[in-house]
Amino acid sequence: MRPLPPLNAVRAFEAAARRGSFTAAATELGVSHAAISRHVRGLEARLGVPLLLREGRGLVLTEAGQAFAAVVADAFDRLSQGMVAISAESGRGRMRLSVEPAFAGRWLVPRLGEFRQTHPGIDIELDPTNRLVDFRADQTDLAIRYGRGTWPGLVAERLVHVMDYPVCAPDLAASLARPQDLRGQTLLHDESAQTWALWLDAAGIAGIDATRGPRFHDVALALDAAMAGQGIAMGDDVLCARDIAAGRLVRLFDVTVPRSWYWLVMAEGRRLSPAAGAFRSWLLSCFPPVGE
Repeated sequence: MRPLPPLNAVRAFEAAARRGSFTAAATELGVSHAAISRHVRGLEARLGVPLLLREGRGLVLTEAGQAFAAVVADAFDRLSQGMVAISAESGRGRMRLSVEPAFAGRWLVPRLGEFRQTHPGIDIELDPTNRLVDFRADQTDLAIRYGRGTWPGLVAERLVHVMDYPVCAPDLAASLARPQDLRGQTLLHDESAQTWALWLDAAGIAGIDATRGPRFHDVALALDAAMAGQGIAMGDDVLCARDIAAGRLVRLFDVTVPRSWYWLVMAEGRRLSPAAGAFRSWLLSCFPPVGE
């Protein structure tokens, strides 16, 4: 007989450790705050060591808690992968993902092959849209969104913080040695009307109309225009890294301005399917942990 702890207690601990909150764990698992606390305390009594400590309004892992959380996460990942493999054989390895078009085309789609190599049984139905989806009506499992992460009824996990900087085609970049050289150049705008003004202010450049130039309601189109030599757009490491590495775009100057975050979003209180859980784990592994 394996000396296993109660699995409900392990699930409660894993959720509380990952979310840093009994309340958030309770919402995720669809139980009460008291139930999560009771499960964790029972698990600690069984193991004979504290696992979680309260700190302010959140929770922190003890040294023993960190070690056990790593073991539990590995076990859950293995269970998820096994379920995905079995579900795939039965035709159930499918998930629906809503994602902003720019992120989909410039970051996600080029990397989906990596996901399929490790999860060949999962088929992703990709919905590229800027609208906020109704998770229940659209039968959407997960969404990737850009913004502040405050959407009622949804749980948002941080993926990566965006820092903006100017980018343009290589031929145009050759004539731009200093930020002051932007005078007289065409500025390309995405849906945000403030990004260029923020960057020019950070660079200490005055006398340039930050509103002039064409505006595109999809940042990917602004970047396409920049690659075509039509002007200078604001880019970032998420959307532009591959084009910069390939020499299709050139980053200008060292000045950056912070914008916001990309988030992985899911319905509050809904348990992810094995396929969606596997995709979530893979996506989070693609970015440095928050805080690094």
